[in-house]
Amino acid sequence: MFSKILIANRGEIACRVIATARTMGIQTVAVYSDADKDARHVKLADEAVHIGAAPSRESYLLADRIIDAARKTGAQAIHPGYGFLSENEAFAKRCEDEGIAFIGPKAHSIAAMGDKIASKKLANEAQVNTIPGYNDAIENAEKAVGIAQGIGYPVMIKASAGGGGKGLRVAYNDKEALEGFTACQNEARNSFGDDRIFIEKFVQEPRHIEIQILGDSHGNVVYLNERECSIQRRHQKVIEEAPSPFISDATRKAMGEQAVALAKAVQYQSAGTVEFVVGKDQDFYFLEMNTRLQVEHPVTECITGLDLVEQMIRVAAGEKLSFSQADVKRDGWAIECRINAEDPFRNFLPSTGRLVRFEPPKQTMWQADTAHLQGVRVDTGVYEGGEIPMYYDSMIAKLIVHGKDRNEAIAKMREALNGFAIRGISSNIPFQAALLAHPKFVSGQFNTGFIAEHYGHGFHAEDVPHEDTDFLVALAMFRNRRYRARASTISGQMLGHQVRVGHSYTAVVLGAEGQHRFVSAEVTDFDDEARVCKVSIGDKTYQFSSEAVLRDVVTHGTCNGQPFTAQIERGTAKNPLALRVIHNGTQRDILVLSERGAELYQLMPYKAPPDLSKFLLSPMPGLLVDVAVQPGQKVQAGEKLAVIEAMKMENILFATQDGVVSKVSAAKGNSLAVDDIILEFE
Repeated sequence: MFSKILIANRGEIACRVIATARTMGIQTVAVYSDADKDARHVKLADEAVHIGAAPSRESYLLADRIIDAARKTGAQAIHPGYGFLSENEAFAKRCEDEGIAFIGPKAHSIAAMGDKIASKKLANEAQVNTIPGYNDAIENAEKAVGIAQGIGYPVMIKASAGGGGKGLRVAYNDKEALEGFTACQNEARNSFGDDRIFIEKFVQEPRHIEIQILGDSHGNVVYLNERECSIQRRHQKVIEEAPSPFISDATRKAMGEQAVALAKAVQYQSAGTVEFVVGKDQDFYFLEMNTRLQVEHPVTECITGLDLVEQMIRVAAGEKLSFSQADVKRDGWAIECRINAEDPFRNFLPSTGRLVRFEPPKQTMWQADTAHLQGVRVDTGVYEGGEIPMYYDSMIAKLIVHGKDRNEAIAKMREALNGFAIRGISSNIPFQAALLAHPKFVSGQFNTGFIAEHYGHGFHAEDVPHEDTDFLVALAMFRNRRYRARASTISGQMLGHQVRVGHSYTAVVLGAEGQHRFVSAEVTDFDDEARVCKVSIGDKTYQFSSEAVLRDVVTHGTCNGQPFTAQIERGTAKNPLALRVIHNGTQRDILVLSERGAELYQLMPYKAPPDLSKFLLSPMPGLLVDVAVQPGQKVQAGEKLAVIEAMKMENILFATQDGVVSKVSAAKGNSLAVDDIILEFE
């Protein structure tokens, strides 16, 4: 067994590998860029080596520097994680040539299966069902349109070296095929250094289901059941679960055996994933093979009780698999939510900056040696006070739950999301909460078009309906009553002006453009020492009990005897006196006032925000890679104005109305901050 390994990656996957290595008694070496000098994986590793500047092409994609770091530190093996060089055939071969074990498949397997075009040809030769398409690299956009017409729309335009949703578009007509080919080629060139593109038929109403396989150097290959990955946005997975609520045992077995046959055909060693698109009748087609560890591997670990990182290390060290196919378990149900640094209410724009607060829910299972225990798990590479840089992926954590069945897993995930506090940047937690509560998701009746179908026009606050909005008001009343009780005990108060507690209050639920809701309530039976209280709103009564102290953002307690988890904090950007209450993805800003105070508040005039419609402002920090218009040019609504690159994705800014450009304030290549002016209209 190795005594020291180097992790050629960053973020949560680097921390994940370090955790398993530590339990195995293996020392670890981290590598880091300028942007990651204070990163969590650097702090956790036994050693750390600086490898370059912040952009990945100047650090994490430089094989020479990573190999050099392994030599200098005496690392006997390199784990590539996922992304970066994990599926780079040349890097795996270089490790072999240098006498350093690559903790992943052999270079010949990556060459055969990591290339999307080559792997599809090989699958055809192995008589594996594949989707109709054009499997050779396409020369230009015009030829791509002709091929798409021949296959028949809709088609999927895909980068041969693509992954993680990058270099992929779905086209429904000639115009989309033309534009999609160019966009995919640019993304693939920038992200992978390989701009080869192919096209295949897009299966409508498909499900994305993948089979986890594991092979050793002794010819043994097993499949570790499937993962349901159909909940996707822009072809990037949002929620994954294992097993799938859709396929039958017979389909599972057939897919698994086919995945194993494919892996054996290329003498596959290590962990890998064979991805399938599955039709409504459970007919399935090979999509591609990911010759690396997947982001969503924890759900497989939960239901099988296996540590996939440990298995990868043992296989790379030449060990034989210690179990057979018959030994693979399928215990309970696991769900993973990807917690991303993005604002779902602003079309999921990237959000970077300092994590003012990062308080994940309490873990009740640990990722390395007790992954099979039912509970909550958090895989992350960040910490409170750290920075989310603009150079890398937007994912900051993975939240995983494991229950005895799917309904229990969904309930656990909703509660865990309620207890996940992130401040300083925006996150997609409200969106995740909405997905988990959607009837179609709960029933398991969804496909890869689920998000596009139900949230095709963006995500809005009203997309997260709460089953009882008065509960949020009552919770604010309870917290406010505790604030008042504490304030009333402060010494030195002026005679006649002491804080009065009272029982009758009015909650002002703050709405947009001054459209507020006023709710009257009675607060009785308060006991601050016992931290209990009764709130009456109309004919509803809420009996609260909570051990949370006032400084806590996350509040655990009971309401009418039922446990709950919510987030409550005082002070918002718009109103420092308001209480912000967050529960099940719904956020409300609530002012708790006396009855007279509420009367006066209704007389306050509404102050409209300034009109910024004549400006195109940068909605995110990023690199301005293109300005598509010039001063004096007439533009129509929907026309492309500029392109900003952030977190490895190109974000196109479109005109929202017709107009004439009067001034271009930013130039191509500029680094932009939020709300920087890009151009102005007449």
